[in-house]
Formats: sequence, structure tokens, C-alpha cells
Amino acid sequence: MLSLVAVVATLWLGMSGQLGLYIHPRYFLFTLVMAAIGLVLVVAGFVRRRDFEVQQTGRAETTLTAVGIVLLGVIGVATIVVPPTTLTAATATQREVNSGGLGSSEDAAAALIGTGDFEDLTIREWVSLLGQSSEPSFYADKTTRVVGFITPDQGDPENVFYVARFVVTCCAVDAQPIGVPVYLPGWQSSYDVDDWVQVTGTLLLSPAVQGTDPLAISPAEILPVDEPNDPYVY
Repeated sequence: MLSLVAVVATLWLGMSGQLGLYIHPRYFLFTLVMAAIGLVLVVAGFVRRRDFEVQQTGRAETTLTAVGIVLLGVIGVATIVVPPTTLTAATATQREVNSGGLGSSEDAAAALIGTGDFEDLTIREWVSLLGQSSEPSFYADKTTRVVGFITPDQGDPENVFYVARFVVTCCAVDAQPIGVPVYLPGWQSSYDVDDWVQVTGTLLLSPAVQGTDPLAISPAEILPVDEPNDPYVY
């Protein structure tokens, strides 16, 4: 019964387009194929069960079985009825923003330096670029535009917040938060933690005394945005 709940929930998440909240897209096909095979095997197991003699059980065993079936039913219904949610700032705080590293492949962001298309950089590319250079003069004439959710800087939460996203390598369990710091004293009076925003501005030396990053965006515009259908980056 537990296997049936698991495979049905997996197939439903795939059909509803929400499987990406749990695993990397590269594993979608494999996961759905295995779930479909699992469903066939579970159904076959129920059918074959009729061919075997079932030993009579006592009242206690029957009651426990009934309770187990009810609990599994509740879990299955909850999986479908209760919408999946994305990881939040609480998780970002536990895992520390920009602590997981982006890997050497992110050096490719440096190739964009000569194009002049800095406004088109993704948040992952901005984080990679900031990891390669913290020289303020390099960013002086370049507009930074990033979209993500708000999570406070642990070093100076009153004045600095991150525009953050989660990078998923395999699944949500290994998701690592990355973000670009924004210097805005008193930001809590206008924005809440976990709000999704688009921040446009210029990267400058951060005035935050206790901040954890040498540079931060001086925002020219902060717009509220809806959480994207695909909130993670890969």
C-alpha cells in the first residue's frame, strides 16, 4: 500500500508539473518511468495476492492493519490536496547563502564580461562573477538586475538582505542557497522575508560594518514579483 501511495504521488507530481520542486529536471524521465513500472508491479502484486491463501489474523492485527491503511490514505490525499511548497529563507539561513560553492563550471560566466550584456546575467552568473572579482570599479558602470526571494544577511540583518535562489544539483535535499546582497537600511519596514522581488541597481562597496560581503547592490528599483513556476536554478 505504501508503494502504491508513493508511485501515484510521484506520477501526479509529474503530470501537474510540480516534480521540479523535489528533483532536478534531468531526472524527470527516469523518475516517471520508474514510477510507472512501480505502479504496474504494485497492481500486479495486488492481483496475484488473490492466488495465495491469507492466514486469518486476530482482532488486534486487523485493527492495526486498518489504522495503517487509513494513515496511508491520509498521506496520499495530503500529498495531492496540499500543494507542494518551495524551500524558504528559513532553509537558506540554516544552509548559509553562498557557502556551497558553484563549481568550476561557473567560470563560464566570465565569458560574458566582454559582451556588455550584464543586465541579462542570471543570479547564478552574478554570484559567480562576484566570487571572481570584488573590485568596485569593475561594476561601476554596470546595471545589476536579479530576481529572487528575500532572506536576511546573518551578519547585518537590519541593513542587508539577499536576493536569493536555491541551486539544485540532484534534489531539494541537496539544494544550496545563493544570492546577491542588497544594502537597504530598514528594509523590513517595506518587505518581508520570503517576498519575491526584482532588484535593479549598482554594485558598490557595502557600507554594512558587519556584513559578510564586500559588495552589495545599491538599489534603484525594487519591484514585487510572483514566485516563478520554476523557482530553483540548475
